[in-house]
Amino acid sequence: MVKSKYKAVFYIVLSAFFFALMGLFVKKSGDLPTMQKVFFRNFFALFIALGSLKKSGTKFEIGDKKNHAVLFVRAFGGTIGMVGNFYALGKMHLSDALMLNKMSPFFVIVFSFIFLKEKLTAFQALTVAGAFFGSLFIIKPTFSNVELFPAICGFLGGMGAGLAYTCVRYLGQHGVKGPVIVAYFSAFSSLFALPFLIIQFKPMTLAQFLCLLAAGISAAGGQFSITAAYSHAPAKEISVYDYSQVIFSTILGILFLNQFPDKWSFVGYAIIITMAVLVFFYNNFWHEKHENNYINKPDSIFKKLYYVLKGKSK
Repeated sequence: MVKSKYKAVFYIVLSAFFFALMGLFVKKSGDLPTMQKVFFRNFFALFIALGSLKKSGTKFEIGDKKNHAVLFVRAFGGTIGMVGNFYALGKMHLSDALMLNKMSPFFVIVFSFIFLKEKLTAFQALTVAGAFFGSLFIIKPTFSNVELFPAICGFLGGMGAGLAYTCVRYLGQHGVKGPVIVAYFSAFSSLFALPFLIIQFKPMTLAQFLCLLAAGISAAGGQFSITAAYSHAPAKEISVYDYSQVIFSTILGILFLNQFPDKWSFVGYAIIITMAVLVFFYNNFWHEKHENNYINKPDSIFKKLYYVLKGKSK
């Protein structure tokens, strides 16, 4: 059991490194349109995901028809989250942009309360409020801040990712395999970005193409590593280690981009990571008697969404 936990920690730290590396390559790809970056990142990742499906013999099955609507919301939320994150990466310091994306676990708490009817405790509400407060030190909401709009996009990117992860939790409880979710998302986001790519396409140098290829490979490595991590230990026991991505992105930013976050960003990092650590201890030690319940409930919004799309009532 202990050995499995160590493996899980190793894999989630490895995934954090891969995602930090992805952010670096996206930033190094230069001034290409955001949608062009999104397309190629996901197009390359799609082939890796399909190859994994074929190698593992996993069938592309979504299961219950109610899962289709949720899978669509997951793909849409994830795509919007990625667009916001990539736009922020192009305009902000690497570590600042990735830290705003790490607001997603706190949005998961909010969306799980709204959509999955999970209980929201006063402690969780305080940590969410604390994390949002910490994000203000990174966003720096003043009209003199030239990075204000990219920072807001990065924050909204974290919100989109949080919605996507909430859907993943639902789908995982209803029999949809991880590789299927990854492949569906990669295909959806590639098709979503394709019209923008055609309209805004900007010729790439070989170096830019290789950077986007490396971003896709790094992203796939991150996806598979985090899947391996959660197969060895519950998310509540290891999720806090995912914040090691901030350390990796700060180091990579200093070494390869000559970017050093300012003191206010470090204050924001400290507050958000502290809130994440508090949630970690809360889930593992203070709140063991009350496991979060995200099984399908009769009044789940996802269930209602399915019937709306089908033109039925319930």
